[in-house]
Amino acid sequence: MSYCVVGGGISGLVAALRLRRAVGPDATITVFDPADRLGGILRTERVGGQTMDIGAEAFVVRRPEVPALLADLGLAGRRISPTGTRPLIYADARLHPLPAGTVNGIPSAAETMTDLVDAATVAHMGAEPTRPLSWTAGADPSAGDFVGDRFGAQVVARSVDPMLSGVYAGAAGGIGLRSAVPAVAAALDRGAPNLTEAVRAVLPPGPAGPVFGAVEGGYQVVLDALIAQSGLRWQPTAVVELQRDGGGWNVYDDEGACWPADGVILALPAPRLATLTAGVAPRTAAAARRIEVASSVVVALAAPGGTPLPQNSGVLVATGERLHAKAITLSSRKWGPRGNVELMRLSFGRCGDTIARDTSDDVLLDWSLEDLRTVFGIDVAPVDVRMHRWLDAMPQYAPGHGGLVAELRAGLPPGLAVAGNFLDGIGVPACAAAAGLAVESLLGRVGR
Repeated sequence: MSYCVVGGGISGLVAALRLRRAVGPDATITVFDPADRLGGILRTERVGGQTMDIGAEAFVVRRPEVPALLADLGLAGRRISPTGTRPLIYADARLHPLPAGTVNGIPSAAETMTDLVDAATVAHMGAEPTRPLSWTAGADPSAGDFVGDRFGAQVVARSVDPMLSGVYAGAAGGIGLRSAVPAVAAALDRGAPNLTEAVRAVLPPGPAGPVFGAVEGGYQVVLDALIAQSGLRWQPTAVVELQRDGGGWNVYDDEGACWPADGVILALPAPRLATLTAGVAPRTAAAARRIEVASSVVVALAAPGGTPLPQNSGVLVATGERLHAKAITLSSRKWGPRGNVELMRLSFGRCGDTIARDTSDDVLLDWSLEDLRTVFGIDVAPVDVRMHRWLDAMPQYAPGHGGLVAELRAGLPPGLAVAGNFLDGIGVPACAAAAGLAVESLLGRVGR
């Protein structure tokens, strides 16, 4: 048996591993990716002599997929937890503590927001349980519209937007509530009488443990293990055409080679998926074209040890502030010190702008230093800098995204399956889950 995986990001590599576990050692698994390395939006670099992830850096620990993957790869002991420092929010030109008891920025109590929003907004929030709620089970309004109506525009701009901008590189007004906070939407489906009660219903009882985890040595440790244990063959070319061939497929790359396959998993960004499937799965291609994407850029800095930074994990930036960055991660505070440097990363780029494509490295560095000066009141003298641009890498989960994805999958012919961060969630756990579903679907259809 021979299988092709088109796309060598985390989704494609997990799919290759799941295929190998399912089909055994004799099958051929070829991964196509023309990049300089496998891994997609996972990229580990050395910054200031220390390993640092400059793409995705963490995973949500309450989801089981990444802990299970680490265990499967023999890497369970490499999981690390954050130090427990809390993030800040930069709003109204000053720093505020991140309010406690929120779900992706949606608060559970008005009094927790008194330092962040004005008194009128606090009063509007406090009265929210007394106002009638119109909710239909299965509804998916935009998170910005729904939270803005129930809690006020300041809550969206200063709490929800900063959180969702970090996840999607987009604003709450363009993200569906069901994607942004699925557990809250489910609580409303079950009959929660208002948004306040819906948020409270999904908060964990008792003291909250760590929300995020990471991998000692960076995600490159996971990528190396995936490549080795899947026994994949990396073909560093782009796939330009798919053709049916009886019960299988012919995969054509940009060097003119044809690769016969019993099944194909397409682990590509939505725009590339749309192009590649236009001739063989037009319904899938049409759905993929409706998924908007954003670009972002990460500037990673190493400053001298002892640079006076606050004892916080980072800063989320409210909408409308006079800063260039949308978030600042103080990595040495968040994950603990390493070496005699202070590691930090600044993220730029939101849906609809062209910062990641059009802004030079020199300007991005100037913006980074200016923002650090504005936020922390210090002049940072970096000893090392790394930058990476993630172009069209951040899908926007607009209202109704779940139905769109169902349409996309329903249009696939036998022998084709899809994986990627535009399907069931943008984080690494969701990518791993979607890769597993792709393998299950593929093997069911090819009759194994």
